[in-house]
Amino acid sequence: MSEDAKYEALRGRDARFDGEFFVGVLTTGIYCRPSCPAMTPKRQNVRFFASAAAAQGAGLRACKRCRPDAVPGSPQWNVRADAVARAMRLIADGVVDREGVAGLAARLGYSARQVQRQLTAQVGAGPVALARAQRAHTARVLLQTTRLPVSQVAFAAGFDSIRQFNETIRAIYALTPTQLRLARPKRGNGPVLRGGHEPGAGGGIALRLALRGPYAAAQLFDFLGRRAIAGVEEMLGERGARTYRRTLRLPAAAAVAEVDERIGDGGWLECRLHLGELRDLTAGIQRLRCLFDLDADPYAVGERLGADPVLGPLVRRAPGLRAPGSADAPELAVRAVLGQQVTVAAGRRLGEALVAAYGEKLPTPSGGLTHLFPAPGELADSELGALRMPEARRATLRTVSAALAGGLRLDPGADRDEAERELLALRGIGPWTARYIRMRGLGDPDVLLVGDVAIKAALRRAGADAHAGAAAEDARAWQPWRSYAMHHLWNSAAIV
Repeated sequence: MSEDAKYEALRGRDARFDGEFFVGVLTTGIYCRPSCPAMTPKRQNVRFFASAAAAQGAGLRACKRCRPDAVPGSPQWNVRADAVARAMRLIADGVVDREGVAGLAARLGYSARQVQRQLTAQVGAGPVALARAQRAHTARVLLQTTRLPVSQVAFAAGFDSIRQFNETIRAIYALTPTQLRLARPKRGNGPVLRGGHEPGAGGGIALRLALRGPYAAAQLFDFLGRRAIAGVEEMLGERGARTYRRTLRLPAAAAVAEVDERIGDGGWLECRLHLGELRDLTAGIQRLRCLFDLDADPYAVGERLGADPVLGPLVRRAPGLRAPGSADAPELAVRAVLGQQVTVAAGRRLGEALVAAYGEKLPTPSGGLTHLFPAPGELADSELGALRMPEARRATLRTVSAALAGGLRLDPGADRDEAERELLALRGIGPWTARYIRMRGLGDPDVLLVGDVAIKAALRRAGADAHAGAAAEDARAWQPWRSYAMHHLWNSAAIV
């Protein structure tokens, strides 16, 4: 977008661009989201930034009215596959806090200096500044949703010292940590928040996971519900008011997440996170955002796919349909193998047998949640005799688990092309399985599962009989949103 186009979006308070760019108002010294309800500043007083960290680096403070740190993430980081996009996904997952800039650079295969240069050129801030902005957001969530002492909040958010914490909060919010805690918005009256307001009735940290545009929650919860593995996942309630619950294996400890189906009036999903370690908050939020595809741009997807003669009616029938990702890519890879050449229900039953036999028990069960999904290292050397499946597939499961335990990277910063090549090199992994893992485990929005029987059948039902083969093989017109095209076709077939 040109700067003039961005200013027009600002004038129109267009929420479609929240998270795509940030608006700095030089006369007031604050930065906002494009949809901020405040009076529109004059064009000469406005400067645009690619990230909140870049605005903070220019000396601007976050607007207290529109909470620009609480917007959905930019969808371009999922679409793009270059080093900058991979770095942004890793930073969002908290890698800089856990491993430092050197760890981030090592994961990307670049030097720390190259990473700094590329991020600064394209995002306006380096990895340290981006991680600092994220830590400040995490601290605000903890201050406004828990009664933890300020000192504990500081270290749980990833700050190295109380002094650094205090200085950062003052610089970004123009408030002390205590004042920020007292300034928390009243529930129901606040803006769309990426973090939350108050503790939920069942405990844990209450969050509002912001999303962009229409959101087909019923279809996504249907998708997850059909695949829910007992012990690790459960779906409670009736359609339209369901709660999806699951265990999470986070960097520091196990956690339990709960996400409600009903969409908040301002555009969010209600969530509660029960963390074993508070420092896992950033990673926990990001994994849920990936699972529920909350950073997607449904406007761009709808514009491209809605113009297609085959997909158009399906898009209009389910606006805002998302492409579910995963909360744990290695887990998704194992589940993809379990689902090879069997129905969704049969794959779920195999997953339940796997969890019962090899899963790690939670220290304290939570409702129907009793286990963490088995870690790859636990499966690599197991006979897997508890699974009623052909020995060849057991061997594939061991092979994939050994590769994951031995260094096959399926983290948010993985090179998708390289990961797919490494998966295809494993005995028992074919193109469909490798690309399914790429689509869901690595969050690639542009994956076409060539040869999928259900997709071919859906194309024929949609009136593409004569062109079903060619469409499934090519579908260039659907790029870069072919994963969403897959889900629209699956959804039309009612087999998701």
